[in-house]
Amino acid sequence: MSAATAIKHHHHLTMCTGSAQEDYDFHTGLLGLKSVKKTALYDGTVPIYHLYYANDLGDESTIVTSFPMRQSGRVGRKGSGQVSAVSLSVPKGSLDFWRSRFREAGYPFSDRERFGESMLVFENPGHIEYELVGIADDDRKPWTGGGVPADMGIRGTHGVTVTVRDFQESFEFMEAGWNGHATKSEGNYQRYEVGKGGSGTIVDFRRDPDLPAGSWTFGEGTVHHVAFAVDNLDIQTEVKGHLEGLGYTDVSDRKDRGYFESVYVRTPGGALFEATVSKPEGFMIDEPYEKLGSEFQIPPVFASQTEWIKGYLEPLKY
Repeated sequence: MSAATAIKHHHHLTMCTGSAQEDYDFHTGLLGLKSVKKTALYDGTVPIYHLYYANDLGDESTIVTSFPMRQSGRVGRKGSGQVSAVSLSVPKGSLDFWRSRFREAGYPFSDRERFGESMLVFENPGHIEYELVGIADDDRKPWTGGGVPADMGIRGTHGVTVTVRDFQESFEFMEAGWNGHATKSEGNYQRYEVGKGGSGTIVDFRRDPDLPAGSWTFGEGTVHHVAFAVDNLDIQTEVKGHLEGLGYTDVSDRKDRGYFESVYVRTPGGALFEATVSKPEGFMIDEPYEKLGSEFQIPPVFASQTEWIKGYLEPLKY
């Protein structure tokens, strides 16, 4: 596989959200996802939770992760150059189930259609827009231990919407650098799909030329990055070199994230993308399957500060 065709599908989506407890209850309660890891952000000097939600094993393209930012007091600024919405795939016939579930929980939502796909639209507790999209042919296995029946459950990621002021530079990046294929256009939206396409591979670009730029730092209410899977470290190195050879020099060195290895690139439209290689052990590298996601895991870089970190972070009941 060449670097030009290396990008396979989403690996995970990462948001900067509100409080840790609200975020945890929202994802494991209302949405019925599994907590597959509770750890902390590897960057910086002040600890921030990093919470992972997914299907049973945390398979690629089923993972949604959060940095709960409210404890830090840092709030993001919404605008162009950001991911403005995240979409999750549910069975096409399940939308009535989800409408009822949201009504019973007193959780506001609305209906929307885009590219012929029906969806429910709502915000997470950190005010990031989510979409549950009804998909007919998604065979990814959902987590069934969270109170949502298997035939109604969230299959994984569907897509993201990136809001930009102009299309052209983003289209060039997707086609030349990120194995993207333009598949659909509707109004001020253009859809790209990577790899083999379909749910879990989608990037929708929304053009809004009058929207001021949003923030790129950690801050509540913004999506931090979108990670895409590549096969191995050699391919990841080739992707980095390929992007830099095209002139996209805002590409990071490889970073060890404990459960995967990451290389980040700031796309010309502003959104932060990641090329990700999963470690063979996945989320079971530091705890067995039977306890997956049940205990807080201290990142190795902060091992000497374990007790301070546990005392510093806001309490989280689970």
